[in-house]
Amino acid sequence: MNTEPWRARFAREDELVEQLQSQLLEAAERRGQALLDGLAELGSVYAVAKATGKSWTAVNNAIKKYKPT
Repeated sequence: MNTEPWRARFAREDELVEQLQSQLLEAAERRGQALLDGLAELGSVYAVAKATGKSWTAVNNAIKKYKPT
């Protein structure tokens, strides 16, 4: 049986969720940069989408969302 108080379990899991969200954002930014590099190399969003097996829309949206300002 679990003897740890629910508040302690909640605090631990809440911290884990925050860490995972931060890691997800960082990974999405690195992914966006990689797609930008692919765009520079291949010349079109369509070519990047084809090379990655993703839809044109998904690649285009990722590039737009994470494009450095």
